[in-house]
Amino acid sequence: MALLEVRNARLYYATTKGVVKAVDGISFELYEGETLAVVGESGSGKTTLGKLLTRVWERNVSVADGEIYLEGKEILHITEEEFRREIRWRKIAMVPQASMNALNPVIKIGDQMIEPLLMQGTSRDDALKMAMDALESVGLPRDLVNRYPHQLSGGMKQRVIIAMSIMAHPKVVILDEPTSALDVITQANIMNLLKKLKWEFKLSYIFVTHDLSLASELADSVAIMYAGKLVEIGGAEDIYGNPSHPYTQGLISSVPTLRVDKNLSFIPGEVPSLINPPAGCRFHPRCPFYRDRDYLKGLCDAKEPPMMELGSKAGRKHLVACWLYK
Repeated sequence: MALLEVRNARLYYATTKGVVKAVDGISFELYEGETLAVVGESGSGKTTLGKLLTRVWERNVSVADGEIYLEGKEILHITEEEFRREIRWRKIAMVPQASMNALNPVIKIGDQMIEPLLMQGTSRDDALKMAMDALESVGLPRDLVNRYPHQLSGGMKQRVIIAMSIMAHPKVVILDEPTSALDVITQANIMNLLKKLKWEFKLSYIFVTHDLSLASELADSVAIMYAGKLVEIGGAEDIYGNPSHPYTQGLISSVPTLRVDKNLSFIPGEVPSLINPPAGCRFHPRCPFYRDRDYLKGLCDAKEPPMMELGSKAGRKHLVACWLYK
């Protein structure tokens, strides 16, 4: 049984220009102790997916629908009070994008770390001990609780945010670009830390990134997002070894490799508007197969492709939403 199961999840925002379909009908499963990497260009809905799972979204949400099951319990439609008390931080935690800037510069690290626990009824002494234990687990000194953010380096701040996400021992941690704005050495140290914590605490990660090479460091499975949709999902071996959707193929082709010389390519165009997305397959205006194969005219541009199952080498379902495989 999957630890986390998402079925037809949608999150739309109301704006003055129209409804933004940021996450539009996404389904996937996450198993205990595994990492699902969610990969795509900026604007594809990756961060919004994390907000949907943690129910930390903006006030102009017009649709938050679908089904999200955590350990068999549906959590999208329970009350906010129940979600705050039982789920957020305790079972699902998130390391937000640009998290180094999330720390308040005039409040001590310890006070910022324990605030969510105090709101959930944990005593201050117990919360402070949990915070110091978490700091120790990410390689930081326990007395860091008495320091201010300006006294820390960028890598130390990132470790503090990771410590905040794990100190209540959640089942699922959502990592939204956890190494952005870090130098290469610090980035490697953070990735090694995430691997260590995964095995030590049996964590399940949802690793949100635009960097396919970085995702390969942690991923057991990979989900490719484009314009609010999942276009391909499968085991890491299948996605990297046999990319099937034209968008996935384009992403893989744009990444240089160390051992094999290849001609790098790019995907022309840009991510479409999520207010007025293209009809049918949302990638078809940029797809080389659509341009080259006449039989796809009137199909890719008219009908949304269903998820179709392909053969798998990784022992996991390999699904792709593309009319090439119908």
